[in-house]
Amino acid sequence: MQMEEYREGWKKRQLCDRLESLKLQVWHVSRELTIADIGIGLGIAVFFSFFFYRSAWALPPMLMVGGMFVYWGMQKKRRNRQLLYLEQFKECVLSVLGSIKAGYAVENAFAESILDMEIMYGKDCWIVGEVRIICRGVRNNKTLEGALAELGIRSGLTEIIEFAEVFSIAKRNSGNIPETIELYSKLISDRLELIAELETLLAAKRLEQKVMNAMPFLIVLYLEYTNRGYFDMMYHNLTGVAIMTGCLLVYMASYALAEKIFQKTYG
Repeated sequence: MQMEEYREGWKKRQLCDRLESLKLQVWHVSRELTIADIGIGLGIAVFFSFFFYRSAWALPPMLMVGGMFVYWGMQKKRRNRQLLYLEQFKECVLSVLGSIKAGYAVENAFAESILDMEIMYGKDCWIVGEVRIICRGVRNNKTLEGALAELGIRSGLTEIIEFAEVFSIAKRNSGNIPETIELYSKLISDRLELIAELETLLAAKRLEQKVMNAMPFLIVLYLEYTNRGYFDMMYHNLTGVAIMTGCLLVYMASYALAEKIFQKTYG
């Protein structure tokens, strides 16, 4: 009887862990794609339909173009979100390191770090939810290194995955865990500092990119405003549609290339 009750309790705890993980995944997606993003995509589709074709029939294919801009915007937000996660994880392991040096066991040190993270980032931040899942898993006889490995997979961050692997090796072989944590927190700090320096150095280039992205539209709209009917020959005929489609493809290719260059720069 007691064994059955234990099994039922264990199943309930496992279900709670899965629901918590699912809730965090939904939290991630809700911040990637918002109503504002959908509105921006629709706005871009409508503008491109008017600018390149001046026809409502062009709106359906232009929805794909708007979707591409939304996708690029989501990539930028995902990158910024992962940098925030990395910063939170760094502060978490530093808190764990302080607790270990104060005499706590490493499992208890993670539990103690929750309060510090709530003070720094708030109770609803990403790292608090993840550490709660880790602690709950440890209470359910899951190994700490296994829980950290799952955290790395959920976050998608290479640094956390590597930390979990090195931590697992150190723990299995009775290595110096405080030294391992201290080393990886320094590596993460160095990476965040490097990214901040790159952001500063490339700020002017980003501004130039935004200006160049808007310049073709501003020039054409200015000419159209000062010379009514100047571009009428480019619309509602096969030749004009072909030329404007070519211009659209060149613009999209140049925009995609610029985004790829910036992504490669940040690694």
